[in-house]
Amino acid sequence: MIILASKSASRAAMLDAAGVAYEAVPANVDERGIEAGLAGQSCEDIALALAKAKAAALTNAYPGTLVLGSDSLVSVAGQRFDKPANRAAAAEHLRYFSGKTMHLHSAGALARDDAIVWQHAALATLQVRALSDEFIHAYLDAEWPEVSHCVGVFRIEAMGVQLFDAVDGDQFTVLGMPLLPLLGALRDAGELRA
Repeated sequence: MIILASKSASRAAMLDAAGVAYEAVPANVDERGIEAGLAGQSCEDIALALAKAKAAALTNAYPGTLVLGSDSLVSVAGQRFDKPANRAAAAEHLRYFSGKTMHLHSAGALARDDAIVWQHAALATLQVRALSDEFIHAYLDAEWPEVSHCVGVFRIEAMGVQLFDAVDGDQFTVLGMPLLPLLGALRDAGELRA
């Protein structure tokens, strides 16, 4: 069994569907502080740093156990976006995304004791269609507050799929975790049958 250092429902659902035994224990890390210390770094580097910090945060409490940290970042037209602070901010994000290309970086890291033993980042590119104000309002009526916890203000497995004209990248990256490389790492570590 591993520890999932997250309260993300989509990450838990991916592990459930893949048959990975885990216990979810959210990591308490200062994400904004870590991001501030990495100003000027790439989205991939920041996502990896956050994933590693989340994994490392719980290793002392679970000695000898693999801890999985994961994070996702969105950038659009060179600007990085975090989870929206409130519904008004979510609407502003969606207006900004309208008609543009979204880059979604998802990263995962495994830590055991004091060491990061695996890390991986993946990229998905999503073409946001032109979004009317009427659609944005109706979308947030249907999806708020669930999307308040989602970078990019969408759940691809729900109504969020309507935001896009095209997606280039695997579904797991879009859901927030590079699952296939993770499963390989868990097999290599003896957590899953080879």
